[in-house]
Amino acid sequence: MTPEQNKFITLSGPATPLGDLLRQYWQPVAISEELQGERPLKAIKVLGQDLVLFRDEDGRLGLIDRDCPHRGADLAFGRLEDGGVRCPFHGWLFDVNGACLETPAEPKGSSFCKRIKQRAYPVREVGGTIFGWFGPLDADGQAPALPALDCLAAPDSHVFSFKGYLDCNWLQALEVGMDPAHASFLHRYFEDAEADANYGKQFRAHSTDSDLPMTKVLREYDCPDIAVTPSDCGLRITTLRHLDGGDTHVRVTNVLFPQAFVIPLSSTMTITQWHVPIDDESCYWYAMFTSFAEPVDKPLMREQRLQLYTLPDYMPRVGRHNNWGFDVAEQKTRTFTGMGEDINVHDQWAVESQGRIQDRTREHLGTSDKAIVAYRVMLINQIKKVQKGETPLALPPLGESNAGAGPATIDGVAPGGTTPEAYWRDAVERLRAEATWTVPALAL
Repeated sequence: MTPEQNKFITLSGPATPLGDLLRQYWQPVAISEELQGERPLKAIKVLGQDLVLFRDEDGRLGLIDRDCPHRGADLAFGRLEDGGVRCPFHGWLFDVNGACLETPAEPKGSSFCKRIKQRAYPVREVGGTIFGWFGPLDADGQAPALPALDCLAAPDSHVFSFKGYLDCNWLQALEVGMDPAHASFLHRYFEDAEADANYGKQFRAHSTDSDLPMTKVLREYDCPDIAVTPSDCGLRITTLRHLDGGDTHVRVTNVLFPQAFVIPLSSTMTITQWHVPIDDESCYWYAMFTSFAEPVDKPLMREQRLQLYTLPDYMPRVGRHNNWGFDVAEQKTRTFTGMGEDINVHDQWAVESQGRIQDRTREHLGTSDKAIVAYRVMLINQIKKVQKGETPLALPPLGESNAGAGPATIDGVAPGGTTPEAYWRDAVERLRAEATWTVPALAL
């Protein structure tokens, strides 16, 4: 790639081509627990914009620009009272829609406040994640419905949300999730573990229809066949590892355009993970874990992840500052990376060590990178569509009668004599039919 091409697909601030595309989609901006406590207000930065997210006394969510329209003071230090956020500088009060309710220093009877409007953005809260809309509104001033996704259709009891900070550009963070080959190396463990003792941990469960540990599959079959197919949501990635004895390990994952992936965590749980720019050199990942069987054990999953991340900003305990926890002895005996057993750390090293914005003019992509190539072509084409005033690729809205959810994921073993495609389609249908909540039908 040329430097200009690299900027075209990485820089997402206001008035950039990529930024205009990303603003055509709902963006995760926080998880619900960030607004717990006695003062439910948080300063956030998304796509290079400084914002304030808050919940008023009636529980309504508001997302507004951070600088007070009076003289630019910081509303992140505002008082939550009287139906909104009050600026400490002169007492101007703004509600969740950005309307100015009071300008108390103005003369009595003044209608000045009625002419003041702080820019506000639509917000939606579902499954423990809060989404913001930064794009165009319809003729009635409304944002579109959220997209049809399993994680957004599932009951709250069956979804767990979490986030984490990455000290790098959003695109390299996303691309690691569409690279099936890396898991055999970056996430290689030299010993297998009991799946029951590793609830909520990726690549520690058994594959569907098998007692074969995923760790063994990845370790011993490190040259998979990878197929990439365009889909309604972006890309479907099918990865086959041909096992001894004629069986085939089948893993189906998805790129959810423009900036998420959907992958299996276990035989009954999926992960939908977005990568949202804070600015051009940092991002947050937002993950929604969706169970099709029993309710999610949220306290356990939260406890597991807080071993790596610190509150209130979900910063990783390891990173550039301490070489990602690298340990020479561990690399020789326990893990391929020597960076602990949490795959989030492995991925964090892989994407952060590329630099804050990867220099793609120096990379050499191989056959195993075909999903990354296909995604970049799609990304460039969709950016150009927006530049022409056209509508980019999007899922149908959640709740429409003809809108399925999904997308389909699977991690299982197809028996010899069964085609991988027939196997995974049947396995997905079984999973959804046996779910403990009403799962929208998929057109496979």
